[in-house]
Amino acid sequence: MEISGGLIISGGSSIVGPGGSGGGGGSPDPSPSGVSNFGYISGGSIPSSLLNVIEKFSFSSDGNASDVGDLTEARDGASGQSSTASGYTSGGYNNSFTNTIDKFPFSSDGNATDVGDLTVARATGLAGGSSSTSGYAAGGRANPGGIQNVIDKFLFASDGNASDVGDLATGVQDTTGQSSSDSGYVSAGEASPGNVNSIQKYSFASDGNASDVGDNTANRNSIAGQSSSSHGYTSGGFIAPSNFRVDIIDKFPFASDGNATDVGDLSLGRRQLTGTSSSASGYNAGGNREPGDSNVIDKFSFSSDANATDVGDLTQAKFKSAGSQY
Repeated sequence: MEISGGLIISGGSSIVGPGGSGGGGGSPDPSPSGVSNFGYISGGSIPSSLLNVIEKFSFSSDGNASDVGDLTEARDGASGQSSTASGYTSGGYNNSFTNTIDKFPFSSDGNATDVGDLTVARATGLAGGSSSTSGYAAGGRANPGGIQNVIDKFLFASDGNASDVGDLATGVQDTTGQSSSDSGYVSAGEASPGNVNSIQKYSFASDGNASDVGDNTANRNSIAGQSSSSHGYTSGGFIAPSNFRVDIIDKFPFASDGNATDVGDLSLGRRQLTGTSSSASGYNAGGNREPGDSNVIDKFSFSSDANATDVGDLTQAKFKSAGSQY
């Protein structure tokens, strides 16, 4: 890993084995029959204001995103979740901390509706997760209360409030989430004090606390998460107090607990970016550079370890958005 121009440039190393924003939840592609359709980027910030925009980009062909709807309120630092039918944007900051759970349809472009509340109003990059039946929001920051360890769960089958179903092993903010078929993961982030490299895991089958099951390759926060059918990925981020935006793509296995490996680089290093996942690839959108913000959508393959490539643009440069996918 070498330092260049204020960025940590880390070369990805190959590993043997099979080949989920701010707090966007990287869930495995939830669409019927494994068909990958679209990634969604919701809310976020530009230097002058908070945003309510829902953007959508295609997984089947590389290209730019389009504005397809609005959240019920402009906010950043929220978490994203995905069912087979709808995207969710949970929590966030809208000049105060919010507990709102917004839901928007995948079948047609349109605005979100407020369908419930988290148990604690919080923001600052909480981690999203998605099982086949429920959405999860973990960690983040509340005011009052500071950095949180709460794991909230809400049902996809019926609109309603979330319930507190467990605690993280370590409370974190500016973190990210990944999801396997049976577990949710919370990777890296900022604890008290300082950044952490932990990979925390909680069960979808039974409510309960998370456990620390491995480490990412670097202590960093403000990262994005992606998920294939077999691995979780942690992308980009920020190493304090040196103000380095990193381009690292880390990968860890779902089949067994263990540490992550650096398997590639983003097209550009940045923090507060948003992750989404198709059945074949991981995507990172937007984020904060130094100087300025990014509108880049970059893509990396799940089938082979390699660097990401720039495949499109958001409608505007932004950071601290939430991610969903269908």
